[in-house]
Amino acid sequence: MNKMIISALLLSVTVIAGAQNITIAKQGHFSVGGRAIQREGVYDNSKFVGWAEQEETGQSYRADHAFVDFQIPADARRLPLVYVHGYGGSGVCWQMTPDGRDGFATLMLRHGWSSYVMDLPGRGRAGRTSATTAVKPVADEMFWFDIWRLGIWPNYNEGVQFPKDSVSLSQFFREMTPDLSDHRQDVPALGALADRIGDHILVTHSAGGFPGWIAAMQNPEVKAVVAYEPGGFVFPEGEVPERIDGLTGGVAGTPVPMEQFERLTQIPIVLWFGDYIPETPSENLGDENWRVRLQMARKFVETVNRHGGNATLVELPKIGIYGNTHFLMQDLNNEQLADLLDLWLKSNNLTEDRI
Repeated sequence: MNKMIISALLLSVTVIAGAQNITIAKQGHFSVGGRAIQREGVYDNSKFVGWAEQEETGQSYRADHAFVDFQIPADARRLPLVYVHGYGGSGVCWQMTPDGRDGFATLMLRHGWSSYVMDLPGRGRAGRTSATTAVKPVADEMFWFDIWRLGIWPNYNEGVQFPKDSVSLSQFFREMTPDLSDHRQDVPALGALADRIGDHILVTHSAGGFPGWIAAMQNPEVKAVVAYEPGGFVFPEGEVPERIDGLTGGVAGTPVPMEQFERLTQIPIVLWFGDYIPETPSENLGDENWRVRLQMARKFVETVNRHGGNATLVELPKIGIYGNTHFLMQDLNNEQLADLLDLWLKSNNLTEDRI
């Protein structure tokens, strides 16, 4: 009997939160993609240079991989969710909130969706990279406070869904991680994960949105794309809209061959945008950054649908949901947003089969 109990505990982990339990059938982590660099010569283990500096002759260096943390609940739905973070962060943005509530990936586990949370190459736990870069302690938190639409420093936006206590703000900024990547390995890493896990749904955020579109075009295993405030967009060659200028450099669409773009017309796509995004030019950096990107998102969705696709743009204030920042998945109403995502997935027939 004891052996049976121990075996059961090894095979499943029960996470308890409030009155609701999640039974995890399998969890773990792995690296995917990347390459091994081999220096010429024969390694001599009698030489000691230092802990940070090495005699590299004959030695190897594994780099440019992504790190993936996964959880598969009992009775999981067939298609897992692959979470892709944006600039300046890592997959932790999907796994926690600054004030300690359930992270978005956990909320979706409660709906039966397995999670594969990525740290893209050169970020977070995937810090071994072949790119040469300098890491400098740049004081930039007030800038990001504005860009990510928490407010205009030091004031929060009225009605904001972000926790406004100083401890939560500190936790939020401590999630940020150096970017050690040249970004050339993001799409290959997404492709390597597709090869490993098979069919899945991409869930992207911010700067993770652009490699998400490319990965969806290249990998037939991507069966849907969910994009939270994507920062960049693709269009068919010859149909790229004019650049939209703004205070943070504006936004321009990226041309791709029509035969590649057509792949995006064959899968369900949804884009979610939060609050505090104006329709007209603003003198505030955060307002401007997302004004131009929302306008380009509208053009992207129109183009996908004009070519026979199934793309939806949800502007939350237009459906009566207010106060969301750029980090929608961590906002105070992230449970409501998870419920909305689950509803969208069901309405697009992505939930029929379970493992």
